[in-house]
This record gives sequence, structure tokens and C-alpha cells, in this order.
Amino acid sequence: MRLLLFFDLPTKTKQDLREYRSFVKYLKNDGYLRVQYSVYAKLCINKDSAKTAANRVKANAPIKGDIRFMVISENQYLSMVNVFDSYSMQEKITTTDRTLVIGGMNDED
Repeated sequence: MRLLLFFDLPTKTKQDLREYRSFVKYLKNDGYLRVQYSVYAKLCINKDSAKTAANRVKANAPIKGDIRFMVISENQYLSMVNVFDSYSMQEKITTTDRTLVIGGMNDED
């Protein structure tokens, strides 16, 4: 399962910027992957894990702004289309796939 988080936070004052940076830092430290500028995703092992992650977001959310989230299955997340087919290394390795190939494959072997 994935918890997808979408947010728009104010950045007009110094206090707004502090709260914005604090929230983004929380997301990164809690294992969220940045999909786009204000869209983050977190891999959750089951519904209880997703519910816990959602409660933690609510507890760490700034008072101002608009924050939304939804829980989707891993298959739904993997069916997302990236128009330009460009993925960060973190996106490539943050999956439920249990196999990770490190290094290149040599055709000469």
C-alpha cells in the first residue's frame, strides 16, 4: 500500500517558511518519497501501517495550509504513468519487489 500525500502550504512569512521546511523535513525523516514538488508517497506494509502514517501526518501538520492524503494499493501506484519516463534512483528502489540488482549486467558472461 502507498499513502499519497498532497499539500499546499503558505510561504509568505518567515514563520510560514519555517513551518513549511519543518513539515517537509518531517516527511523525509519519516520515509516519504518526493514524487513531485508537493506530492509525497510512503510505502506502507498494510492498512494498519497506513493508518498509523496518516495519524502521524495529522499530528505533525502545520495549522495553516491544505494537506490531503489517500491510501492506494501498490498495484494502483505502479500503474501510475510518468509521461517522460524519468524516475529518481529512490523511486526505482522503493518498491515491494524483493530483488535489487546492484551494478550492471554484462552481456559477455
